[in-house]
Amino acid sequence: MKQNDEDKEPHKDGVITTQEELEGFLIVRAILHEVVDVSRVVHRDTKSYFGILLDDNNRKPLCRLHFNTAQKYIGLIGPDKSETRYPIQGINEIYNFSKQIKETLERYNIEQQAS
Repeated sequence: MKQNDEDKEPHKDGVITTQEELEGFLIVRAILHEVVDVSRVVHRDTKSYFGILLDDNNRKPLCRLHFNTAQKYIGLIGPDKSETRYPIQGINEIYNFSKQIKETLERYNIEQQAS
């Protein structure tokens, strides 16, 4: 690896997990720590986005981080499981979406109780 790539973790499939994505993941876990065991909150990186999931289940996305372009976005998951992207300037702005991320988690908890 080149020296300027020290903050990146390459995978054989071409997916690169950056330090900034991992820090964003830790922020989401910090947001959710009061309402869920954070060991249930995991990440899964893809070429197009960095997904943060509940129970390592791709049917339970909590949010997505789109940090692979000049403009960074957070993708929030709606009740119909569609994603809406919001531009952010830096990872600390993830805290501004705490309410929406907690609401997404709550929807999954309600679904689980209903089944």
